[in-house]
Amino acid sequence: MSDRVDVQIAGGILTATLNRPDKRNAIDAPMIDELLATLERADLDAAVRVVAIRGAGRDFCAGMDLNELLASADHTLEQNRQAALHFASLFVQMRKLPKPTVALVHGRALAGGCGLATACDLILAAESAQFGYPEVQRGFVPAIVMTMLRRTVGEKIAFDLATTGRLLDGTEAAAAGLASRVYEDADFEDQAGEVLRVLAEASPSALAFTKHQFYQLDGMSFDEGLRLGADVNAVSRSTPDFRAALSAFLKK
Repeated sequence: MSDRVDVQIAGGILTATLNRPDKRNAIDAPMIDELLATLERADLDAAVRVVAIRGAGRDFCAGMDLNELLASADHTLEQNRQAALHFASLFVQMRKLPKPTVALVHGRALAGGCGLATACDLILAAESAQFGYPEVQRGFVPAIVMTMLRRTVGEKIAFDLATTGRLLDGTEAAAAGLASRVYEDADFEDQAGEVLRVLAEASPSALAFTKHQFYQLDGMSFDEGLRLGADVNAVSRSTPDFRAALSAFLKK
């Protein structure tokens, strides 16, 4: 292991900290491998209820490692395609994980780092955070992360961000629909911690059903979505969590 990701588990929360502060937590192949291993660990560990991803030091993540990217210019087309698919597999695994993933963003979340945050189910941002996709300004394309960006903020804002590289602060990111919640810098840790606590204390089966249904709705018609909802509704009533939670509520 290269210690690119520091993993801590407490109170049902697995916190994965990108651990290259001297490189602004730039993503390289070893970090992708460690993030994939961390997600698998979270999936298999019943004690983990929610996954939080954050960055060490001043920034969340400045994007892909530029030295690794520059070296790839001498690779074959197939080698680069496989490297891109390897990065994309991280987002696929995040989407499939039956537990919420939450990005805690302070400082800069740029390019692939912004994509990593966007791939999470929730983004909690500090007011001073900066979000952006400056790849075009470097002669590159936000190709892998564009799928998530476009689905998250819609065509017009996504095209603007992808082609101009302009940066959004936490408040602007929330207004654009990119960040889920934004907090004053001084309150960020406490407020983000409270959101993670609420998720960790929620029914694991209810969260898993909710996440699975939520993303299955992509591309479904209105009728298909309602039929899927009926199926999930019926199955969720048979879980021990449902019976226990409802019984406890009625006894209040």
